[in-house]
Amino acid sequence: MISLLAKWLIRDRDQLHAPGVRRAYGVLCGAVGIGLNLLLFLGKLLAGVFSGSIAIMADAMNNLSDAGSSVITLIGFQLAGQKPDPEHPFGHGRLEYLSGLIVSLAIILMGVELGKSSLEKIFHPEPVEFSLLAVGILAASIGVKIYMACYNRAVGKKIGSAAMKATAADSLSDCISTAVVLAAMLIGHWTGLLVDGWCGVLVALFILRTGIGAAKETVDPLLGQPPTAEFVQSVHDLVMSYDGIIGIHDLVVHDYGPGRRMLSLHAEVPASGSIVEIHDVIDRMERRLGEEMDCEAVIHMDPVDVDDARTVAMKQVVADLVGGIEDGMTIHDFRMVSGPTHTNLIFDAVLPAECKRAEKEIEEEIVRRVEALPGNYYAVVHIDRAYISLQGDA
Repeated sequence: MISLLAKWLIRDRDQLHAPGVRRAYGVLCGAVGIGLNLLLFLGKLLAGVFSGSIAIMADAMNNLSDAGSSVITLIGFQLAGQKPDPEHPFGHGRLEYLSGLIVSLAIILMGVELGKSSLEKIFHPEPVEFSLLAVGILAASIGVKIYMACYNRAVGKKIGSAAMKATAADSLSDCISTAVVLAAMLIGHWTGLLVDGWCGVLVALFILRTGIGAAKETVDPLLGQPPTAEFVQSVHDLVMSYDGIIGIHDLVVHDYGPGRRMLSLHAEVPASGSIVEIHDVIDRMERRLGEEMDCEAVIHMDPVDVDDARTVAMKQVVADLVGGIEDGMTIHDFRMVSGPTHTNLIFDAVLPAECKRAEKEIEEEIVRRVEALPGNYYAVVHIDRAYISLQGDA
């Protein structure tokens, strides 16, 4: 149904990175979710009233909250699609993450409330009336929720939406919780065991687990998370494909919401090269990164002396020395400044993100090892922390 509606209602639906297309998909899925959840709420409310089951009533309220969550998702996509303004020059894309977080918190709240109601039912059990109508409604609800989980996950993956993935997780938790409620009714009917409250507790625990997982998935991009290894590798390969680029380092990616990434990096180039020619290469790289990687790119040019054999050889010696101190540590911006009594080796050392040692401790060890080299060398070193694991940044 979603594919058919998208075909009818969404223009240029294959241009998934376009803000208008993403917003249209979000609004469409949110509207369908509101309608289906309201129908499920009414059906389960009717079943709960006839059967007297606290688990079914709680499941009905869960669907009502899901309708509210779909409204939040819909509003979030609409707001996230607004154009940048003076107060928000990078756009409003992160509102999509916020809407996903609100949905996650609603899932957690529903899990807590269902847990409280179920515990009361355990301490004060009451028989559940068996009803074929209730069984039919619950079975139909499971089918509808499976469909909702599938289309939300598929569209969320298609457009890269954390909010829709959270909605898909919510639908899946509803499917399982409804299945447990249905099992409780059947067990009570066939065996006479009053397991309604216990099944409600199991449902509540599953809903809480789902809500916490969905919240983490939406909080991570809000706090700032590294780009995927595939994205980093693509950037590396694109930049290194140009003649005259020796290496890259200090890659930083800021995510302001889907389709709103800012990228910066340092590109090492021969110090003897033509500034005008290198600048032209840098301009072409920035433009190509914007077109192919869907981001705003800024590239800083770092001149490197590749003609002096002594400098090149000493850089390799220091790189090997530094790499032996901490796995994954690299150097860049290496220079040699000779004086009458000693030679300064000036460079940046980049600590891998997983390194737990203090920067001052690392710096002191580098200085000790460099000054132990034959030739009276002094180390002038600056310690950086790697934001992203990047190949070829030695």
